[in-house]
This record gives sequence, C-alpha cells and structure tokens, in this order.
Amino acid sequence: MNNSVMSMEWMTPGANLNAYIQGASSVPILTADEERILGERLYYDEDLDAARRLVLAHLRFVVHIARSYNGYGLPLADLVQEGNVGLMKAVRRFNPEKGVRMVSFAVHWIKAEIHEFILRNWRIVKVATTKAQRKLFFNLRGAKKSLHWLNQSEADSVAKDLGVEVKDVMEMEMRLGAHDSAFDITAEDDDDASVITPAYYLSDPSADPGKIVENREYQTNNNERLARAVSDLDERSRDILQRRWLDDVKTTLHDLAAQYGVSAERIRQLEKNAMQRVKVLMEK
Repeated sequence: MNNSVMSMEWMTPGANLNAYIQGASSVPILTADEERILGERLYYDEDLDAARRLVLAHLRFVVHIARSYNGYGLPLADLVQEGNVGLMKAVRRFNPEKGVRMVSFAVHWIKAEIHEFILRNWRIVKVATTKAQRKLFFNLRGAKKSLHWLNQSEADSVAKDLGVEVKDVMEMEMRLGAHDSAFDITAEDDDDASVITPAYYLSDPSADPGKIVENREYQTNNNERLARAVSDLDERSRDILQRRWLDDVKTTLHDLAAQYGVSAERIRQLEKNAMQRVKVLMEK
C-alpha cells in the first residue's frame, strides 16, 4: 500500500496528542454497508482513497486500545502511533468477503504492534523511583552478609545502617531478585502459560473496539425503536409520556391533571398504559 496514502496529513499523535484524539473522534464511524463498499474498492480495485478512509474511520479505536496500555509508563502518543501501524497492516490485509467488520479484524494487528513496542521499551519491574529506593539499589547488595534472602534481624540492621524503613529494605530485595516476564506466550510455552502471561490480563476489556461498536449499534437501535413506539401513541398519551419521562424538567401528575381536566390518578393510569404500549411496540 502506498505510504503517502497511509500518512496522516492532517495530524500525527506526536505533534499535539489532544488535537489528534479530537480529530480522530470527529471522523464518522462507517456503517456496515459503507465499510463493505470501501473494502471491496480496496480489495478488488486497489483504491488507495478507500484505504485512507478506512484508516481514518478507525483511528478512534486505536486510541481506545492504546489507552488500555497506558499504565506502562510509556507515552500514549507512542502507543497510538504503534497501534496505527497495526491498523494500516490490517487495512492492507482486510478481505471484505470474510463477512467480519473491519474493527474486529484489526484488533489483533493493533495489539500486536503495541505489544512489540512495549517489549522493546519497557521493563516490568521499575527498580528504583524514590530517594530511599535509590539508596537501597546502590547499597543493599554490599550491605547484605550473604547471598540468601534477608531475615528479620538482618533487614532491621540494614535499615538502621542505611537510614531507611525496614519495609523499604524488604521491598527492594524483592525488586532486585525479580526478573522480567514474557509479555505474551511463545511457541515453546505450554497451554497453561496463557493463564499467567500479562498480555491476557493487563489490557482493559472495556476498550475492545468490537464491543464499543456493538454497544453503540445496540443503543442506536434501541433509540430508534423507542422513537417509533412513542410516535405510534395517541397525542395525549405521547404528551404525558414526553413530559413525565423524556423532558429535562419533569411535569407533576397534578399539573397534567389540571391541564387535561381529569384526576391525578387518571393521569397515572394513562401514563402506565402508555408505558405498557411502548414496551409492546418495541418488542415487535
């Protein structure tokens, strides 16, 4: 795929991240039909403008995924940029004949690029951050009398000699004895390895773009069915339901009763009947 098409002429994450995120969020999400048409134009005709539109429409999902890895201490802009590389790879390989949405197909490629970036740039154990930890980092090995783990009396002695808390001594010993773990499983790992590798529990499940699209489409469908159901009510029932439930400022039963010249109990019955009618219409 031509690199000029894949470049983000309008912005890049590193330049102004907030502006980039706002720009990515402002690009409309493609409907299933729009996505299929663009995918076919790219797959069969190598239409590079279709590729560009597919990339732009899915940048917001890269941001969602990148944010789920934000606790690693790496710049979000870098995570987004690596995720964008994965998105572009996914667009290049997308086959519209498979019958899956682009966002579901792209998740693997986006996460794979972010994982590779994390593995290259981050150590799971951050050894020394506070002043006490830095002091222990440079002095603990020399202060220990043996290579064995410290017992309580030895930890007390080291803490006194270095002028730090005992808990800091014990924590630093654990950090110095720790080692980096594989972020993801490898071909040599057995099946049980997948249960404990960080790749399976460090990302935020709520940032799954497939779920985001599914929830948004479900909400849109519900809103459309509700609007149709309310429009099928008679004018009085529709007005009561609107003013009792949908308006920002709710109207009381007594105010509606005075307007329609009936009792408050009658308004309550009309409201209940309207709610039941809407429920029936939405289930059709």
